[in-house]
Amino acid sequence: MGGLRLALKLGASKSMTEFEKVEYKPVPVRELLTEMKDISELMIDLAYSAALFHSKELAEEVLELESYVDNLVYLLNMNAMLAARDAEDAEALLSVTAVANAADKISDAAADMAAIVLKDIGVHPLIRRAFQKVEEQLTRVKVKSNSFFVDKTVGELKLAPTIGVDVIAIRRGKKWIIDPDDEEIIREGDVLIARGAPAGIEEFEEAAEGKIEKLEEE
Repeated sequence: MGGLRLALKLGASKSMTEFEKVEYKPVPVRELLTEMKDISELMIDLAYSAALFHSKELAEEVLELESYVDNLVYLLNMNAMLAARDAEDAEALLSVTAVANAADKISDAAADMAAIVLKDIGVHPLIRRAFQKVEEQLTRVKVKSNSFFVDKTVGELKLAPTIGVDVIAIRRGKKWIIDPDDEEIIREGDVLIARGAPAGIEEFEEAAEGKIEKLEEE
């Protein structure tokens, strides 16, 4: 989807009873629904990986995304209410808000999985064995200032053909870029979420952290 961006100002993780003020922006409902779908899918992947590898870093990203989804739902509801001109319009938009609420429940479920990791509850060995058969892994890494990733576009790095890794999301401060396109420039401090084979993931992490100067082809 080419890295849809929504400039929502997000705070730190909040409790269930706290609400943030969301500035209204006229965003097409279709774009909001697409963004919510993509983020929900990403959250499920991250939550499973966090549980499998007991990664608190991935679990924390799930909670960041949950906050983002909450804001998307609020923004979608505002746009839907403003779009309704009469009772017939309002009835037609009920299905839109129902889908949005369903996506919100998915994000909440992923956050519950992440909480298992953050609270050190532990995962049953049977679950670990089931997911160890998965060939691809997810990782979360912050780009250091001495990494050759800095100021390069995703396309220039040729990660997929070189080490079999795809950048599936970028967190830049409080802004998320889901499914970044090849023209997206990686900045120092970006948090990259990537998927790939274990060997490629390890090399990707080392490159992002400035521990190696180039990628070795598979």
